[in-house]
Amino acid sequence: MSSVQHRRAAFRALHEKGCFVLPNPWDGGSAIRCAKAGFQAIASTSAGAAWAIGKDDGEMTVDEVLDHLRFLSGVTDLPVNADFEAGFSDTAAGVAANVTRCIDTGVAGISIEDRDGDKFFALDVAVERIKAARQAIDASGQDLMLIGRCEAYLMKNIDMNAVLARLNAYGEAGADCLYAPGLKTLAQIKQKAGGVNKPVNANLTGTGLSVADMASVGVRRVSVGAAIANATYKQLDGFIEKLKVEGRLP
Repeated sequence: MSSVQHRRAAFRALHEKGCFVLPNPWDGGSAIRCAKAGFQAIASTSAGAAWAIGKDDGEMTVDEVLDHLRFLSGVTDLPVNADFEAGFSDTAAGVAANVTRCIDTGVAGISIEDRDGDKFFALDVAVERIKAARQAIDASGQDLMLIGRCEAYLMKNIDMNAVLARLNAYGEAGADCLYAPGLKTLAQIKQKAGGVNKPVNANLTGTGLSVADMASVGVRRVSVGAAIANATYKQLDGFIEKLKVEGRLP
């Protein structure tokens, strides 16, 4: 296995130019398949990880998430970006403490969201949480990417000015990469990529776009969230139903 330091350096290098795909496996088998397919890095998915242990998205404890990230980091040589939700704490200090624990799992990147249940943290509160995560990473002496996420999908009507203001604030607070899941049009994604001064992540799910489309407007990395896990479980549901009803498999 390659060293954690090597994987972290390789992950940072991926963000320097071009566009790369960051698939989201949810267990060992899916992670190994992503590695065999030739992807250069993977990202966890909070929803997929929760489904794999019989829970819904948002129900995993911080200890369960840390165990999952430690497992993903050990099952392949690929750098892992951690979907660390909102840091699993109500306070900035708590986010910092949990980020410190997350660093020890061997991940190469950590994403922090700006949501509190079904609403946003106030911008100043969200910024302090990103700053706390940055300080925790810096204090560790480790070279991890910090991703600041604006949960744009929570907006009834996406306000791109508000999205860009949040993303730029997170970049100024220390985020190395910026992400706003929920943007569905190439125009929105182009506006995001052109409106910030840090590398951006875009989600391919539900857009009808391609990785090439994303790359053409300046996106640095493309992920899929829980889409592959969701499709897999839907296929499994069909197999189970056929077995139960017809006593046979497709």
